[in-house]
Amino acid sequence: MSKTVNMHEAKTNLSRLVQQIRTGEEREIIIAVSGRPYARLVAYDPPKKREFGIDRGLIVMADDFDAIDVEIERLFKGE
Repeated sequence: MSKTVNMHEAKTNLSRLVQQIRTGEEREIIIAVSGRPYARLVAYDPPKKREFGIDRGLIVMADDFDAIDVEIERLFKGE
């Protein structure tokens, strides 16, 4: 469940709202303008570190993968 606050309340109580997110009291706070939701205040989730080379050895490519297939080449040229 999320809490909704108006823009004035968000500006006035930003520190308190952030604290509610930090402590887990609120998972998400919606900031509304004239009663319409416009923004979400949520905890920052840092991006996961990517591990390069994790699939090394799992993908095998044929020696002739880039060989030209004459029939396909002819079709692409519209012949």
